[in-house]
Amino acid sequence: MNTLSDTPRRIVVVGNGIAGLTACDTLRAEGFDGSITIIGDEPVAPYSRPALSKALLRDGDDLTSHLLPEATHGATERRGMAAVGVDVARQCVRLADGDAVPYDALVIATGTRARRLVRGHRSDPGEEYTVRTLADALALRARLASRPSVVVVGGGPLGMEIASGAVAAGCATTLVSQGMPLASQLGAWLAARLHHAALAQGLAIMTTGCAEVVTRDGSSVVTLGDGTVIEAEVIVSAIGDVPNVEWLTTSGLLTGGALVVDTRGLVRPNIAAAGDVAAFPHAGRVARVPLWTSAIDQAKVAAAALLRPDAPELAFQQYFWTEAFGVSLKAIGPTPVAGEPEIAEGTAEQGVFRWRHSNGPWTAVALDYRIPIPKLRRLTTLGA
Repeated sequence: MNTLSDTPRRIVVVGNGIAGLTACDTLRAEGFDGSITIIGDEPVAPYSRPALSKALLRDGDDLTSHLLPEATHGATERRGMAAVGVDVARQCVRLADGDAVPYDALVIATGTRARRLVRGHRSDPGEEYTVRTLADALALRARLASRPSVVVVGGGPLGMEIASGAVAAGCATTLVSQGMPLASQLGAWLAARLHHAALAQGLAIMTTGCAEVVTRDGSSVVTLGDGTVIEAEVIVSAIGDVPNVEWLTTSGLLTGGALVVDTRGLVRPNIAAAGDVAAFPHAGRVARVPLWTSAIDQAKVAAAALLRPDAPELAFQQYFWTEAFGVSLKAIGPTPVAGEPEIAEGTAEQGVFRWRHSNGPWTAVALDYRIPIPKLRRLTTLGA
C-alpha cells in the first residue's frame, strides 16, 4: 500500500483476544480513522488469558484478575460470532450466521484451542477439563470449590499453574508429566526449584512417556504407559494447543496447514496475522510462539504493516513468566537453559540469574525477586 488510494478504509480483525485488541489499538495509534470490525467467537470482552491459570484459580473471591481496561478503539464488535471462512478474491469474511463482512485489509488473530486427551466433550463426573477460555477457568474454579481429587496431565507451565491452583484449593492433586515438570521448557536447574516447591506443598508427581484417558466401570481414569491407573474425580489436561486455522482451509492462505507470516506479520499485502495462530520467522526457524507478550509484539508490527510500507520488522525477544506453588519466575531470552547460572543480583535463593548461550545471547531470569522488566531485559545484552 504505497499510495493514498491504496490506504484501506475497512479493516476486519478476526479474533477478539489480546492480539486482536492490540491490532485495533495499534491501527488507531497509527492514525487509521476508517472502520474497524472485530469478530470474536467468545461472548465476552477481551481478557488476560495468563490470569486464568494463575490468580483466577487461587485468589479466593476475587473474580477481577483477568479483566482488562475497557477498549477505546471504537471498533464495531461482533462478539459470540465465529468466522467460518474468508473469500480472498471478494475480500469478505463469512460468519456462522450467514453474514459476510467485507474488508479492504484483514487481521487474523484467531488464536488456539486446548489440545485434548479425549475427543469431544462429556458431562460425566470424570469429564476432562481444560483451561483455555474464561468459561473453562470459571468451570474448573467452581468444580475445585468442593475439593475433589484432581489429576493434571501435562508438566509444562500451564499444568503446573493449574496443579498449584488445585492444591491451594485444598484438593489432593497428582501431576502427570513427561520427565521433571518444566524441564523441557526451562531447563533442569530452574525446573528443580519449582519441583521442590510443588512437592513441599503436597503435589504428587508421576512421570511417564505417555498418558491417556479411558473409561472404566463408567468412570474416566488416566492410564500411564506402564499400565498404572490414576483415579480422580476431576481430570484436567494441559498438553498444548491447536491453532484455529480450520476456517481458512479453502482460503489459500495456509502453507502446509500453517498460517505463516513474514517478518512484518503479513500473509499477503492486505492480510496480516498475529498471536498464537501465526507462525513467524525467528531464531532461524518459522514457528508459533504462544506467549502473551509475543502476541502483543506481533500484533503491533502486523497492524502497522497494513498501513505503511516502512513499518518495522518484528524484533522478537522471548519473555516468559509463571507463578506456581509460591514461586514467581520471569525469564527473558531463549529457554531452556543449561547448567549452572551466574548470579547477577540477589542470592542463590532469591535473585536474578543469567545464562550465556553458545551463539552469544544471554537469558536473564528473576526468581522470587522484584526487578523492572527493562532492567531484566538489559541483562540479556552481551557483556552487560
